Amino acid sequence: MKAARGTQRLALGVLLAALATLCSAAEIPLSERRSGYADLGRETKAMQDDDTANPGMLSVLEGEELWKTKSGTEVKACADCHGDARASMKGVAARYPAFDASRGRPVNLEQRINICQAERQQAKPSAYESKELLALTAFVAMQSRGEPIAPPDDARLTPFREAGRQLFFRRQGQLNLGCNQCHDDNWSKRLAGNLIPQAHPTGYPIYRLEWQSIGSLQRRLRNCMTGLRAQPYEFGAPENVDMELYLMWRARGLPVETPAVRP
Repeated sequence: MKAARGTQRLALGVLLAALATLCSAAEIPLSERRSGYADLGRETKAMQDDDTANPGMLSVLEGEELWKTKSGTEVKACADCHGDARASMKGVAARYPAFDASRGRPVNLEQRINICQAERQQAKPSAYESKELLALTAFVAMQSRGEPIAPPDDARLTPFREAGRQLFFRRQGQLNLGCNQCHDDNWSKRLAGNLIPQAHPTGYPIYRLEWQSIGSLQRRLRNCMTGLRAQPYEFGAPENVDMELYLMWRARGLPVETPAVRP
């Protein structure tokens, strides 16, 4: 009799653990998803809203000049192929990462720019997180400002998006935490006095007051990995791109804000 009761308790415990896992793995309903902009203080919102006060606009202006600058052995500028970025690049950032058939996997916006530099301009690709690549990416992304994030409806992206989702939910590092435990399960609460956001990538490249500079989404992902005391993936690593792909899908419908400002 005691053995039977013990077995029942064990089964109940397993069931409760499974239910707890399912609950903790629940994603935020689309109707409740919100940009980190909603959590900003009045001064930071004002900084983002005013292009003359937004420090990220300095990179956008540099990117605009690079857009028109001829380079490489082909002596071509981005504008020579794409014309007026206000028209040709509108909505582009809202659809990246996108599948690249020649590489058999998704590429993010920075990688697409580098591919164009290498293959169309016959120029040396820009280094990740370099001033030049951030500026061009910020300029291109700003043309989508206000557009809803709309990941491509491309079945080829499915396994990579799922890989990114698995990374988001995987416990990592010495702290043994998953991204979802902060950004799905505890958003709007406080950690060390700071409000926990939902972590939607609506404004990258983004100007962070903490950095005193503009930076990419992958820089932020690497910062979070370091905070978990985990080994961050290299810039441009497939794992980072897969995570970007999932995060953009997770933020679908929210407007692009580039260049956003955050604490």
